[in-house]
Amino acid sequence: MVAISLRETALAKAHVKLSARMVDFAGWNMPVQYKSIITEHMATREKIGLFDVSHMGEFLVTGERAGEFIQHMIANDLSRLSEPDRALYSQLCYENGGTVDDLIVYRRKEDFLLVVNASNIDKDFAWLDSHRAKFGVELTNVSDATGLLALQGPFAVPLLSEIVGDWVAKLPSFGYGEAKVDGRDFSFGRTGYTGEDGFEIFVAVDKLEWLWNMLLERGAKFGIEPCGLGARDTLRLEAGLPLYGHELEKDITPIEAGLGWSVKPDKGDFIGRETLAKQKGGDLQRQIVCLKAEGKAIPRQGYSVFQGDTEVGTITSGTQGIFVGYPIAFAMLQKNVARVGETLQVAIRDNRVQVTVVSRPWYKRKK
Repeated sequence: MVAISLRETALAKAHVKLSARMVDFAGWNMPVQYKSIITEHMATREKIGLFDVSHMGEFLVTGERAGEFIQHMIANDLSRLSEPDRALYSQLCYENGGTVDDLIVYRRKEDFLLVVNASNIDKDFAWLDSHRAKFGVELTNVSDATGLLALQGPFAVPLLSEIVGDWVAKLPSFGYGEAKVDGRDFSFGRTGYTGEDGFEIFVAVDKLEWLWNMLLERGAKFGIEPCGLGARDTLRLEAGLPLYGHELEKDITPIEAGLGWSVKPDKGDFIGRETLAKQKGGDLQRQIVCLKAEGKAIPRQGYSVFQGDTEVGTITSGTQGIFVGYPIAFAMLQKNVARVGETLQVAIRDNRVQVTVVSRPWYKRKK
């Protein structure tokens, strides 16, 4: 058997130096934790966490019809970005409404930047490339040249403001900015995947280690912690954020995933519009919902959900809610039981654990 070598970010040695436990994630050798998932989760909720997410994909779209092309490809309404230096969350969908991937679109002064999931880079690029010709746009994969860090938590804004300038604090949510520090350029969006305020920071890959070390050093007085993918997952789940391969898939539409707010059928034609318009209008057979479990047992992906003796759904993601203090899970349920307050059961080993459908999200930061 031939061993398959894992890809690594430019920070692989830095992670090992910090005693990170490394794991295979979508073909990448990535840190799952440093001190512990609990420590890193709570640091992000209460202080500040720094994540290496350089395995994510980045594409540039240029050309006179770049905006028109993206508007055709995504479910959200790109016209909301009426000015440069703003970003938008959306999904790429198939004709049947199923999800190719979810992504963030940045409108910059000279181009559009698309940030996609690491496991979907090749698939997403091929999908976009197969539709671009009729719009005459250029599509460039800059993933290998781009480093990406996520700076998240209550002190993320004070830290970056101290480094870049007070104007950073005035940047709106999903705003975009650029800066030069120590003669090095980087850019950032006020976005994230933890439920906290903060930034996702882009830098040339050969400057990534400088940026990582600088943020850890300058952030020490704020209680910064390097954080791995373990805490990234518990944080995103607690904040009610979907993960591709769990709450979104080729056979799960954004409407079924509970992301109807990000789907705009009235904007005009786009790929998947017909199905998504029907579902948003009420033609929906199933729905992703949030569950709160009783006791200590954790509902895990793939566990069955029951109403009495009838199986009514499946867990798509589950974990211990570290900040909220109880087990939580996303589940795909039949629409007739996907109601807040509905009491159901999850089969965990030989037991049936009671769960209740609750409002999304489990955790919401105080502003």
